[in-house]
Amino acid sequence: MAIPPTASVCGLFCRSCSVFIASTEDPERLHRLAGLMGLSPEQVRCEGCRSAVLFAPCASCSFRDCAQSRGVAFCGACADYPCEDLKAFQAEKPHRRDLWKDQERIAQIGPEAWEEEQAIRYRCPACGTRNSAYDLACRGCGRDPSCPYVAEHREAVAGYLASRGTPRSSGSESV
Repeated sequence: MAIPPTASVCGLFCRSCSVFIASTEDPERLHRLAGLMGLSPEQVRCEGCRSAVLFAPCASCSFRDCAQSRGVAFCGACADYPCEDLKAFQAEKPHRRDLWKDQERIAQIGPEAWEEEQAIRYRCPACGTRNSAYDLACRGCGRDPSCPYVAEHREAVAGYLASRGTPRSSGSESV
């Protein structure tokens, strides 16, 4: 089983992360995020959970270390799944709402096919631009909602952005 570098251990889809999008295709966004965090763009850069280029929170991920020590590729394959740490992690932010469903799909169809499904969930149906869970409007064409994920979880995402003081029109600064 080949595991893409953007299929995280916990079940997040790295290619829909604001930092990943900024790192791989939007240098302006990368500089904006770095400025907001008080870091250099190189310190923010990330190419996926299983890559060699990791944003600091991803580099210190306890789930990666735990999975490796238990000999599993994904949290969903662990005998203790879902552990209390993963439950707390899942409940913190709206882009993590579907972790349980995603772990189930990874087990059913494999990580490569799951990534293909996720690519569709985060792609704008109008222009094909990949968006993060926090891009309420498409960053390519402005379509609202930006993608099927946002359409499904709009209320939770908008509420989270509002609680952080992020403008509703663009959540690109939220990670």
